[in-house]
Amino acid sequence: MANYPSFPRYEVSTVSQLQNTITSWANELIKEIEGEDTQTRTSPSTNIYAVTTVSTIGRPRNGDVAFSVSSSKFRGYITGTGWVDFN
Repeated sequence: MANYPSFPRYEVSTVSQLQNTITSWANELIKEIEGEDTQTRTSPSTNIYAVTTVSTIGRPRNGDVAFSVSSSKFRGYITGTGWVDFN
């Protein structure tokens, strides 16, 4: 889990200082989130499920594989398409 930057807890005396503080904090947050996104996009799927139905898988990722017991089929998850039968 990422360690996102916490919002600074001090008083600022001008609107300009407040804007700079918020901008700096937001830039750090964006940097952390983009790093997590890159790591997620570039890591291969390691999730192989054995489930009654694929609908029980909460947040599948592109490339996830599942064996659906109810349909006796292997399925792969494709972002934008959903679960696709292998056989």
